[in-house]
Amino acid sequence: QVQLVESGGGSVQAGGSLRLSCTASGYIYRMGWVRQAPGKEREGIADITNGGAITYYAGFVMRRFTVFRDNAKNTLSLQMNSLKPEDTVMYYCVADQRPDLQNPADFSLWGQGTQVTVSS
Repeated sequence: QVQLVESGGGSVQAGGSLRLSCTASGYIYRMGWVRQAPGKEREGIADITNGGAITYYAGFVMRRFTVFRDNAKNTLSLQMNSLKPEDTVMYYCVADQRPDLQNPADFSLWGQGTQVTVSS
């Protein structure tokens, strides 16, 4: 089974930027990002196929977050700009082989998560 390992979380001031990275141990069709605050439902952010097609992009991150993928390295990245205090949550790399899933929050494979903290 493919394993996912995230990196790149940390603390930043509001308006700043962070880049999250995820490395997969093998090939996987779809990779994406999900975030979840304690006690709240998980939110799909974006996902991208191995062909580069972005099949999901949450409205709340449009024009601030960009997802991109390097198939040669089996890596997925999330560039986050104009960060806000409400972006302070755990971010998870997710992946799945199924093409029919609508939201990356429903993907079956999850990394361990990386914390992002945005201070005002």
